[in-house]
Amino acid sequence: MIKGNKGDWSEIYTLFKVLGDTKLFSGDTDLNKVEELFYPIIKVLRIESGGNYEYEINGDLVIISSNKEILRIPVTKFKSQASVLLQKIKDSKGAFSVPEIESFMRTINCKTLKAKSTSKTDIRIVIHDLRINQQIELGFSIKSHLGGDSTLLNAGKTTNFIYQILNFNPSKFIIDKINGIDTKSKIKDRLEAINKSGGKLKYLTLEQDIFKNNLILIDSLLPNILGEIVLSFYTTKNTTIKNLSDEISKKNPLKYDTQFSHSFYEYKIKRFLTDVALGMMPSKVWSGLYDTTGGYLLVKESGEVLCYHIYNRNQFEDYLFNNTKLETASSTRHNFGKIYNKEGTNYFNLNLQIRFI
Repeated sequence: MIKGNKGDWSEIYTLFKVLGDTKLFSGDTDLNKVEELFYPIIKVLRIESGGNYEYEINGDLVIISSNKEILRIPVTKFKSQASVLLQKIKDSKGAFSVPEIESFMRTINCKTLKAKSTSKTDIRIVIHDLRINQQIELGFSIKSHLGGDSTLLNAGKTTNFIYQILNFNPSKFIIDKINGIDTKSKIKDRLEAINKSGGKLKYLTLEQDIFKNNLILIDSLLPNILGEIVLSFYTTKNTTIKNLSDEISKKNPLKYDTQFSHSFYEYKIKRFLTDVALGMMPSKVWSGLYDTTGGYLLVKESGEVLCYHIYNRNQFEDYLFNNTKLETASSTRHNFGKIYNKEGTNYFNLNLQIRFI
């Protein structure tokens, strides 16, 4: 019996849904379908333990093959199975099984909920691009609103930012008292206590050089910009990427020449979000090559699947910029949020984790 959570089952749902719809519709910044912008689906490619399978759309049929034709199933069957699975996902909690769907999965040679992948790509689709009149194979990452909010950038010690505490020379008693604050918003409250004691945090560097150099590869000042974003998140009420970006744009901590109203911070943050979405990971050296060559497929709460295509780069960047937020990860697991001293200097680490709204 196959078991999975809402996110796991959303991958199979997406497979059924796109084959049933036979086309991918683009979404706008507000997660609405753009009726006039769509991509006809030629086939979906899936790697299973038993081999590589193609699900090719031919009129009102889906032809399933692996080197040779195996089965023909009406498109309407995928549409009806998607409808059944959608309701099951909505009604279930935790890890669950769907026996009737599992039976259909075996019929079409789907043995697992998640297709094999070594990258951020969850599904590979061959589309017909009407603008250039060519067939193109694209890899998409699937993000589902049917379960909990998905993460864009996962927290780890790799995503810790190091800050020096200036104008701050407390006794060990004061440091222990501040580090001992254990409220629900303990990180923010500890920072507030440091501020009341006259201390001020100044971004210094990142804990891990690989992530720092990945950021520098994207933009030489990106570590500093994100250092300001992270600090602003923990010291203000702003949580969304857009609001945090707007705030530091007004403050202009990096002293950019803004006399001509260039959107320095927004542009660089959008570039960062796009690279994270399409392949950049904090723990791996980033070459600039995208793992996910298509973009994102978003499963809405209604069950509608929207395509955010890297070809429509401005739309894709706006989607990421307007639909992400920072959140506080586990400070004990990732080792941040306490004052520590090295060679007579006080430091404080803060962590970056980004989640979809």
